[in-house]
Amino acid sequence: MKLSKRTIVLAPDSFKESLSSIAASQAMAKGVRRACPEAQIDCVPMADGGEGTVQALVWATGGTYCQELVHDPLGRLVEATFGLLGHGDCAVIEMAAASGLELLDPQDRNPLLTSTRGTGELILAAMRAGVKRIILGIGGSATVDGGTGMARALGVRFLDAAGKELPEGGGGLTKLERIDISGLDHRIKNVRIEVACDVNNPLLGERGAARIFAPQKGATPQMVEQLEQSLARLGEKIAQQLAKEVINTPGAGAAGGLGAGLLAFVGGQLKSGVELVIEAVGLADRLVGAGLCITGEGKLDYQSACGKAVMGVGRLAKSMNVPAIVLAGTIGPGAEQVLNEGIIEYYAIKPESMSLPEAMKLAPELLAQAAEQVVRKFFSEVNKSKAR
Repeated sequence: MKLSKRTIVLAPDSFKESLSSIAASQAMAKGVRRACPEAQIDCVPMADGGEGTVQALVWATGGTYCQELVHDPLGRLVEATFGLLGHGDCAVIEMAAASGLELLDPQDRNPLLTSTRGTGELILAAMRAGVKRIILGIGGSATVDGGTGMARALGVRFLDAAGKELPEGGGGLTKLERIDISGLDHRIKNVRIEVACDVNNPLLGERGAARIFAPQKGATPQMVEQLEQSLARLGEKIAQQLAKEVINTPGAGAAGGLGAGLLAFVGGQLKSGVELVIEAVGLADRLVGAGLCITGEGKLDYQSACGKAVMGVGRLAKSMNVPAIVLAGTIGPGAEQVLNEGIIEYYAIKPESMSLPEAMKLAPELLAQAAEQVVRKFFSEVNKSKAR
């Protein structure tokens, strides 16, 4: 098979519960080499700001991992990992590493009590490392505290009418009277915090943090109403005392209101997660002159065209006239929508006759086989077109 010196870029997201994005790109590379040994391969693991973002960005930029002892959602010490990107002035943090739901047993999940303090402690650790920019993924939280725990770690105080510090968690914010930002760490002014946020929920209301997200974190209906009151009080005081409107800002309700807290207390900028990742790994530069881009994820369906990694990769590839193909574990309803986002073709790697558990077990080889077949087919068609 003849192939120009142009690169094949492999930019998959993770295949959840089966392959990390790094492992997926490596499996794809194995198949590409079988089909075309002379191909120049560039593995660029992707993410959308959720689980796996730290790993993908550290790997893609040649960065390093850092461990920090922080407080989990219930105030217990836990070791959490964040990343420093290869150029050294940017950190990437997943709030779930410190404040995530997976850190708690089901019986311990209570958003009246859980706090984002550990996320603030990771921000502090990144500032101590001298970074000027932080990419913060806020998926998977165990909290509905409006980001107050995060702010406490950075020196903000939340006081009742008697000037007494309120307890951690979302439950006590109904008694909030004053927000004291005099102790806010001054270094935060020199750090740009970009928040990977792919939901547009406001802080309050039927689509707000309490009513939409709190039940997922262990809240009963009674807790939901208390948390709604707490977040309303917090939003009101932020508007009155900090002159910042967060109640109706799209994305303010993300991660139990952490979006609002990041906007109010640290000047966070809410952005598309996949766009942040694409920029951080330099995908546009790596697509220059490429002959083909292969992306992928565990399940391709209607949600894939709503801000997930494959959509972002497809759009960018299209803008650069690079054909992009998706390899997915399975194909679900609405998958064809990605064809409107720059993807030219998509394929399932799981044979119809194979059970899902078996396919997940064999995912590396199935993905390699699919990549091999796709590359053979694609460049066979390219060569035929040139011969005409």
